[in-house]
This record gives sequence, C-alpha cells and structure tokens, in this order.
Amino acid sequence: MIKDTANRYFLSFVVEIDPVDQPASNPSIGIDLGIKAFATLSTGEKIDGPDYSKLDKKIRRKQRKLARQVKGSQRREKTRLQIAKLHSRISDIRRDFLHKLSSRVVIENQVITLEDLNVSGMVKNRKLARAISLQGWREFRVLVEAKCTKLNREFIVIDRWEPTSQTCSTCGFKWGKIDLSVRSVVCLNCGTEHDRDENAARNIEKVGIGHCHDYKWTQRESKTTSVASPSEASRIIAL
Repeated sequence: MIKDTANRYFLSFVVEIDPVDQPASNPSIGIDLGIKAFATLSTGEKIDGPDYSKLDKKIRRKQRKLARQVKGSQRREKTRLQIAKLHSRISDIRRDFLHKLSSRVVIENQVITLEDLNVSGMVKNRKLARAISLQGWREFRVLVEAKCTKLNREFIVIDRWEPTSQTCSTCGFKWGKIDLSVRSVVCLNCGTEHDRDENAARNIEKVGIGHCHDYKWTQRESKTTSVASPSEASRIIAL
C-alpha cells in the first residue's frame, strides 16, 4: 500500500507473463521526440502531446500563494495539497498518453528506433527546461522497451551524436548544424525539401536498421557536381 503526496492510496503487485507472438504490420519505424510535436514518425506522421499549459499555470499560481503563507498553518497545508493534486493530474494525463502511444507504436512495428537524448543536458536551457520536463521522454522510452520485450519486437537506441538533423535523408548529404528555429530545409545537393523533424525521424530509422547513407562519399560526390559549390553547400535554405 502506497500513499502519495496528494493523499491517494495505491496497491501494486507483480505478475509474470509469457511474451505474446503478435505479427507487426510494418517492418520498422524511427521516432524523433520533440516539444512542439511530442513524436514525429519516419512515416511523416506527427503526434501532438497533451496540453499541460492550463494546469501548469494553476500550479505556478498556487506555488506563489504557498510561498506567502505561514509555515505550519492549515491554509498552507491546504494549498500544498491542492498543488500535489494538480501535479498528480498532470502525471495521470501524461501516463495515459504515453501508454496509449507506446502500445500503438509497438503493436504496429517490428523494429522501433529511438535516439538517446541527453535530457539532463537539455533541461539546463532555462527557456525550455519546464517544457522538456513535462514531456516524459524517458518514461516513453522505458514503456516502449518493456512492451517490445512483451511482444517480441526489436528495440534500438542510436547514439545521441548521430547527425540525424544535419543530414539529408534522401541523398545523405551532410549540411551541418542548423538553428532550432529553422523548421524546413532544402538540400542543396539533391534539391529535396525536408521538414526538420520528419527528416530526423527518417535518419533515425535508417541508422537503426543499418541502412544509413555513406555520408563521406556523398559529400565527395557533391563536390564534383554543379549542384552546389563548397561555399553554397555550407548554407541552408530555410523556408
């Protein structure tokens, strides 16, 4: 029996189950996790996460109120409990969303590839720290991995240093780092227009299943063509 900070009681138990043999409809998929869209799939589909903004604003307002109240008073304890319940509500909404999305991804695909995100480093950005903390990327990864084991799926995590957002998923040309504000890119080597997140998701899938481009060969090849000069190749056209 467990009691949380919102005075809710939970009873947990563990059971052993055998892996389920359920055929997948798709051979593989790559998933790029983000803030604007929680997940962008290599199929081009974007999945938005729940909107926590209203609940988060209530939490901030209650926290300011809590800071003004006398420690040990009944009113302070009442406010503390209200904050705990708001946090629990956000947690429940996020958990429900992550369970449904992870189940869908694992049921539909035989090989699931994610990127190893440096979340602890990303939250050091004060402008994005709160939004990143609300996403639950780590929890999503844990759920996907556990469900892959249950349904006999292959779960792959690629290195965080793979240049998935710096490389054209069509021809493999590497254009280098681009600012986060740039959401659409045209490859100067092959002329393909890419959505930043969709391109990253496709590259994540390619690296995961081992069908990645020979980036060095593509860069050497581009230097011998008239599509782009070395100086032009270093520029990104943002739309």
